[in-house]
Amino acid sequence: MFGDDPDRALSMLADAARATDPRLRELARRLSARLVVDIARRGHVRRRGVGLMETQRFRPDGGDVDIDASMEALSGRAAGQGLDVEALRLRAWSRPTTALCLLIDSSGSMRGRSLATAALAAAAVALRAPADHAVLSFSSNVTVIKGLHEGVGVERVVDDVLALRGKGTTDLATALQEAAAQLGGARAARAVTLLVSDCRANTPGDVVSCAAALDELLIVAPSGDDADAIRLANEAGARIASVNGPSALPAALSDLLG
Repeated sequence: MFGDDPDRALSMLADAARATDPRLRELARRLSARLVVDIARRGHVRRRGVGLMETQRFRPDGGDVDIDASMEALSGRAAGQGLDVEALRLRAWSRPTTALCLLIDSSGSMRGRSLATAALAAAAVALRAPADHAVLSFSSNVTVIKGLHEGVGVERVVDDVLALRGKGTTDLATALQEAAAQLGGARAARAVTLLVSDCRANTPGDVVSCAAALDELLIVAPSGDDADAIRLANEAGARIASVNGPSALPAALSDLLG
């Protein structure tokens, strides 16, 4: 069944992950997490980017020793004082990195396709930015599922996403502000907020201003229910992709990240 209709299979597993029977629930969650991570990994495209040659702290096999920057350490060695490895520097390539903050809209119906799509988004974000990623859910309040630098495994995060229950209003403005706060501590040069939502906000707040204030906003909206998301993307200068099921998300994210 999975090969014939992966979206239907993922949706059924996502629903089973919230079953009342504890054994069925545990089995479905473990299987869902494995499938979701596997799909996200197969959809992950590693882009080389543009590298920069820079001076870095010494590490074995990290590159060529920078003679000029390491002169003091080398002089001490020549004078018989021993070599201070901590003072050595090397020249090596450094590639641009990306920090990602995922915002999952849990104000509507969190079951089936929407739940599986959110879980896949969490796995994809973790695989693309393993050192700098955060996962938040929001409705009337914002919940931090994983903070930017918290050491939480991807399957644990996916499991927590699968446990989400849809409820409450949609405070999109506050969620965007919390994403900005999370990414404020990022070490990466590129800070990206990925919003999985229909973007139908129904609480006070200047959503457009909050969205425009982000360094970079990407929106993934459900096909057939994306009018508000398209409007927000146009007004805030964000990029958007509409997906008709969870299996389409990895490719959409690759296109959005460019």
